Amino acid sequence: MTGAAARAVIVGVSGRMGRALVRAASELPDLRITGAVASASSATLGQDAGVLAGIEPLGVAVSSDLRTALAAADVAIDFSRPHATRANICACRAARKPLLVGTTGFAPELTEAELDAAALDIPLLIAPNTSLGIALLTELVRSAARALPAEFDIEIIEAHHRMKRDAPSGTALALAGAAGEGRSLAPAEALSGQSGGRAGPRRQGEIGFAVVRGGDIVGEHTVLFAGPGEELRLSHRAADRAIFARGALRAAQWLVGRPPGRYGMSSIIH
Repeated sequence: MTGAAARAVIVGVSGRMGRALVRAASELPDLRITGAVASASSATLGQDAGVLAGIEPLGVAVSSDLRTALAAADVAIDFSRPHATRANICACRAARKPLLVGTTGFAPELTEAELDAAALDIPLLIAPNTSLGIALLTELVRSAARALPAEFDIEIIEAHHRMKRDAPSGTALALAGAAGEGRSLAPAEALSGQSGGRAGPRRQGEIGFAVVRGGDIVGEHTVLFAGPGEELRLSHRAADRAIFARGALRAAQWLVGRPPGRYGMSSIIH
């Protein structure tokens, strides 16, 4: 998009990521927050989104009406709760507005088929992690899994703060999916080790998960390729939640003007 600044709606503006997005957007001259949406029961309704985020007032009041907010926006960024994702996708689809979904741990009823159907009408970017470093890590994991022989076991090791709701993280699942693609595994097979209930010897080809929850860890991910007599570790550590906000805003700007379709963060770095 060229010319005027892109206009964005932040969905889930009352959460930690929502506030981080507002703060990060205030540093970008080519992006404006024109809508701020929270749940209908949120205590933040009516507050100025800038003040809520700890910066100067933006003149944008927090609302629960996404459809109205979309009318004055070019793109929506959703970091709300998983149970709200389907409704938010439907609203963007009806308004024909691009949507970046950073929420993880989708409700079971939201299927891949439904996401694909929405992407026939709007540009839809599903991003379990909006870090540009993680986007590159995902590509490296796919390449390593393709290049290394099958006797290299793959383990996804991730750590997050104690309040994170989903385990393994959406990023860990995406990394496992990339490793599975490199190994030509079916998606279900690549994610079969996520239950964490492993007992007995490791199964050939299984992708394992190790999960840590504690303190205020922002996010750490390591993909371990353990072979006979040698190991390869590909890692990313987030020290500041602002990296996710900056990556999400960059991706949202990129989405504006794109044709309908499914996109990922890898599209941003290519």
